[in-house]
Formats: sequence, C-alpha cells, structure tokens
Amino acid sequence: MPAAFDVMGIVNVTPDSFSDGGEWFDADAAVRHGLELAAAGATILDVGGESTRPGAAPVEAAEELRRVVPVISRLAEALPDVVVSVDTTKAVVAAAALDAGANYVNDVSALRHDPEMLPLVAERGARCCLMHMRGEPRTMQQAPVYADVVDEVRRHLEQRIAAAVDAGIALERIDVDPGIGFGKALDHNVALLRRLDEIVAIGPRVVVGTSRKSFLGRLTGRDDPRQRLAGTIATNVLALAAGARVFRVHDVGAIHDALAVAAHVVGPE
Repeated sequence: MPAAFDVMGIVNVTPDSFSDGGEWFDADAAVRHGLELAAAGATILDVGGESTRPGAAPVEAAEELRRVVPVISRLAEALPDVVVSVDTTKAVVAAAALDAGANYVNDVSALRHDPEMLPLVAERGARCCLMHMRGEPRTMQQAPVYADVVDEVRRHLEQRIAAAVDAGIALERIDVDPGIGFGKALDHNVALLRRLDEIVAIGPRVVVGTSRKSFLGRLTGRDDPRQRLAGTIATNVLALAAGARVFRVHDVGAIHDALAVAAHVVGPE
C-alpha cells in the first residue's frame, strides 16, 4: 500500500492573501473554488477569512465571521465526505464555523491566541492543527533568529501537544505544522525541510505548507507566486518522503498527482 496523504486545499476568503487575495472574496466564488479543489483531489478544505501573510493586519471577529461562515456552511453541505477546516485564531469564529459544519480547526497560534480555543476544541471533539509561529503575522518576519530552529520548533510543538491533551483534546485529533515561512528566514525553512523527520518523530500527523511561499521564490528566482508550482511540488514530495502526511496547497490537482506518484515509491512495498 502506498503512503496515505491528505491534500488540504486553500480557500482564502480574503482581499489581501499573498498570492490569491481577492479572487475568492465573494462567497459564491469561494464556494465554487472549494468545489473545484475537492474535485481535483482535496480531502480537506481550509477556509480562512484573515490573511496570515507577513505584515498582514488583523481582522475583527465580526468581519471574519461574515466572510467564512456562509462558505463553510455551503461547502459542508455540498461535500459531506470532505473535511472542512476553519483557519482562525479566534474561538468565536471557530465555534460558529463548527456550528456551520466545519470539523477541523487550523490555528496558526497553536491554540494560544485565544484562551477559549483550547476548551472549545476539546468540548466539540474537533480535529486541530497546532502550528509554530514566531511572533504574529505583522511582525514574524522581522529578522527571526534561532540557535537551532528545528529543536526550537520541535520543543514548542511538544509543549502545545501537551497543553492540548491536558485540556481534553484527544491525541489522535491533533496534527502539527512546523510553520514554514512563519517567522523563519530562508535557511530556517530549508533546515526544517532537511530535518523534517525530527518533527515527524514527535508522533502526530505533520502538516506542511510551502505552497507558493517567498522562500521558493528566493531559491528559484520566481518573483510571481503563481510561478512557484515546481518548487511547491519539490518541497511537498520531499516532505512526503520524510513522513509528512498533510499538504496545504493552492494548486491541488498538480500536487495531488505528484504526491500520488511519490507515495508509490516512498510507501511500504
């Protein structure tokens, strides 16, 4: 059997995301996009209403709710076999999203930003993703420094897993994300990919999000995020070989096919 994997398709209901801001800001367009991503192979749809690109400004909860809840509700109804995720750090947004049919909370703060998030996820029995991020989106890329980025990320994720389990979240419902591009310079991102097996060894499924990110542009000379598909494929295949199992991407069809081929090589015979 080849190694199992999930492709998490990105549905940005935002005007300012770094590579597709505004394209799916309208609810109808966002729903159509989500349906297209599912048809292309996404098994998880990650719906977000607040950009987490470097330098992004925060969004009020009421506006974030207005953006994501109708989209989540319609996608959950139309796609009962697809996991619908809400990408948020706010418990009030996560609660409304779960009420609307979401069953996964993807929190870039690892459930730290809002003190109500840990008990909410535990009470609802939702799956969650705990991500490492230095600082916050507005400040995270201001000269990040680590003694050993992989060790620091690993320790942080282990601490957040322990906090989540202590709060009543079942270990099997926890995924972790090393936060590539979130408070990391180029060499930090490369080190995390090179030593990703150390993050995989923590235990929970590892989510990798390299799609179209600026470090790929620096490595390839591609200034346009839309021209970074080849770099995205390379990093995702390398991550699969290292043991990652969830891949958060914009270009679902191409990534799905690359992973499907790679899985037959790196999976058990």
